[in-house]
Amino acid sequence: MPDVKKVVLAYSGGLDTSIILKWLQDKYDCEVVTFTADIGQGEEIEPARQKAIAMGMKEIYIEDLREEFVREYVFPMFRANAIYEGEYLLGTAIARPLIAKRLVEIARDTDADAISHGATGKGNDQVRFELGAYALSPDIRVIAPWREWDLDSREKLLDYAASHGIPVETKPGGGSPYSMDANLLHISYEGGGLEDPWWEPTEDIWRWTRSPLDAPDSPRYVEIGFEHGDIRSIDGEPLSPAAVLAHLNALGGEHGIGRTDIVENRYVGMKSRGCYETPGGTIMLKAHRAIESITLDREVAHLKDELMPRYAKLLYNGYWWSPERKALQALIDQSQIPVNGEVRLKLYKGNVTLVGRKSATDSLFDANIATFEEDRGAYDQKDAEGFIRLNALRMRIAGRQKRV
Repeated sequence: MPDVKKVVLAYSGGLDTSIILKWLQDKYDCEVVTFTADIGQGEEIEPARQKAIAMGMKEIYIEDLREEFVREYVFPMFRANAIYEGEYLLGTAIARPLIAKRLVEIARDTDADAISHGATGKGNDQVRFELGAYALSPDIRVIAPWREWDLDSREKLLDYAASHGIPVETKPGGGSPYSMDANLLHISYEGGGLEDPWWEPTEDIWRWTRSPLDAPDSPRYVEIGFEHGDIRSIDGEPLSPAAVLAHLNALGGEHGIGRTDIVENRYVGMKSRGCYETPGGTIMLKAHRAIESITLDREVAHLKDELMPRYAKLLYNGYWWSPERKALQALIDQSQIPVNGEVRLKLYKGNVTLVGRKSATDSLFDANIATFEEDRGAYDQKDAEGFIRLNALRMRIAGRQKRV
């Protein structure tokens, strides 16, 4: 492999990536460019800049990507109603394509030879970062320190930090015992007691949501406006994509909505247990399926449902930039042209209940046809007899054959 002169590092400013920064300098004798993305993780980003400066970095990229994240990644995913293995709303997976894209763009802009990330060799994120990077920059070199170094325990990491003068922040009470990942869509928790799938998470694990037991005793009604499958307004107020998700997170969190406890199948082959908080996304999914129920043709809706698990699997496994995901997205986006209207939901004690949906321009629901009252000639019930007999023909033939 050719020598590495400059590397772009996905840098959070935390212990792992601070150690990686120093390790890259020592191992490869190279210049490091740091890239820190604000995708709504809820932490101050500026300390990452100060840490990078303190470690001698000359090129530091810190970017607010919240609007792009929701507009170009979260919203398209929710047009598909994507959910992995029946429960996971893909909060971590959907953030990785954007970070990978910016890593390779910054590498190109700074004439860097490689990119680097802090994902471990056991997880999905290494796959997601690198598949995205190679799709967008086929000849890029990727350095994954967790697959190269021997710092395979927290004790070794702390020893390395101490011997190289890397400051280690200690949080009151020792900080969280869990490995956490957050963005504007969700926050995840892994490790600690969660490694026992029989262990019930304690209430103090959750950061964004109230316990449903402590949620308000009165329900909160919310009206969500859609245009071409994307949320454009809440309670009549137009909002940007990032503002939509932030507002729904606040509402859902207040009412104890969006907690899940999952054992999922990682792409690398192992099962992993994690807890997730996705308050806004839980509301979004319920609302989107509701508006589709009155605006999508039956066969289009069923086709989307058949394709959704494939789409979700592509996202989970890191294939956002693949041709097959793009092809599926084109079909999904075409289906969303008539998905316009309003949905009314009731939020109460951890539950999202649909209480109304309407579309002034694109509803396919016709009360004159569906009514149990006089249908005014819109539907001749006698026609159903021939329809049923024709659809029963093959089964009648098979039934007669069995009697022979």
